[in-house]
Amino acid sequence: MLDLFSGCGGLSLGFRAAGYEIVGAVEHDVDAARSHGINFHGGDDQHSTARDITETSPAHLAKALGLGDASSAFDVLVGGPPCQAFARVGRSKLREVAEHPEAFRHDPRARLYIEYLNYIEACAPLAVVIENVPDMLNHGGHNLAEEIAEILAAKGYVVRYTLLNAAFYGVPQMRERMILVAIRSEIAHDVEFPAPSHWIELPPGYTGSRAVALKFALSPDGTASSYRSPPDADEGLPAAVTTKEAIGDLPEIRAREQLESGELRRGARRLDGAIAYVGHKRQTDYARLMRRWPGYEGTAMVRDQVIRYLPRDYRIFAGMQPGDQYPEARRYAHSLFEEELERLDQEGARPAEGSPEWAMLKANFVPPYDDGKFPNKWRKMEASTPARTLLAHLGKDGYSHIHYDSDQARPISVREAARLQSFPDGFRFAGTMNPAFRQIGNAVPPLLAKAIAESLGRQLKGEHELEAMPLFATGTGR
Repeated sequence: MLDLFSGCGGLSLGFRAAGYEIVGAVEHDVDAARSHGINFHGGDDQHSTARDITETSPAHLAKALGLGDASSAFDVLVGGPPCQAFARVGRSKLREVAEHPEAFRHDPRARLYIEYLNYIEACAPLAVVIENVPDMLNHGGHNLAEEIAEILAAKGYVVRYTLLNAAFYGVPQMRERMILVAIRSEIAHDVEFPAPSHWIELPPGYTGSRAVALKFALSPDGTASSYRSPPDADEGLPAAVTTKEAIGDLPEIRAREQLESGELRRGARRLDGAIAYVGHKRQTDYARLMRRWPGYEGTAMVRDQVIRYLPRDYRIFAGMQPGDQYPEARRYAHSLFEEELERLDQEGARPAEGSPEWAMLKANFVPPYDDGKFPNKWRKMEASTPARTLLAHLGKDGYSHIHYDSDQARPISVREAARLQSFPDGFRFAGTMNPAFRQIGNAVPPLLAKAIAESLGRQLKGEHELEAMPLFATGTGR
């Protein structure tokens, strides 16, 4: 298997767990490329080198990796061309830069899928997997997935695409993704997608986003030539893995206490430290899976348990309720500010309203963002449900995933984010905290990738899927 736009290797890890050999990857980000090389090739220099796909031909890559001719080097190509240009959340920024309402159409990242097609042409794989955001089905009113399907069909592939939510496949995160699978027509007459292993009733926001994405994928009779509805989930399946089941066994980080003691300070957050497990917290099946993933086992010490330094906001996090978002957070911050004003008033030191001192005091308590413009900027997670979608900008603020435990009152750590994406504890991330968060947020959840890989493998062998496969011998994810 060759992984294009590989990132740190979420797809690669899932496919390796399903028995595929990962022989190469192409990734432009330096830290992500190093992560991929470390985890799949022991840090070998050729496999850890960042490569720009627009400047790396299939022939050059195959030669550099010692794989011979590109046309016979790879059986399966997988990858996810950068999704930022397809995601609606990124378009406003693009418009601001280009001052053009259709600027996202001209983002060069949106054309990188063409490079993927060039690799397919040169490598002639037996099968292809493309992962992307659901908005790839509605890119400025255009269904790019259908366009790709038509191109691949003309090259002799049977092609289908669908929308899969990771929570149905044992991932403790409600992450919706477009998955396109193409198989040589000499091998298969149709494409199957993996049956769910877990059950969840998704919140309305996810079903609404799916409807928007499908607006241009479905014809008036409710079908598209290559779109297929996702496999149904049986309510009798195990419940989706919850946030607490995924991260509740990890060592606590009591941010306010560490701030007061000086243990938590401003500065780069490196990933070279480790924290010992303390106490005897019950391990769920999912936690055991993350600790015992074959080839990526954890130890008695937890790595990457580091968080962002946000001294103003830890006290706000403590007062938020699970499910609260930025408007609730800002109201609570205002109440803290008012309490401080009353305390100063009793001491005869209250600053005059509107004075520079008053403004400075308020800034120390109340975040500056308009809650009307940024209602979803913050969110405190619920312990009893899977997490909402992890995004790459966790490396910039972390407010979208505030820990459910008010005693800890902090954003999630790098290792907790990895757990929520289903990266095992023995998986290493190159770079410091921010690059690690970015790699995790950009990744395909390995357990979702594993389900896709197993389903594809059965089809390549001429088998048919009868039921969802177990994750590993350690359990079913709960």
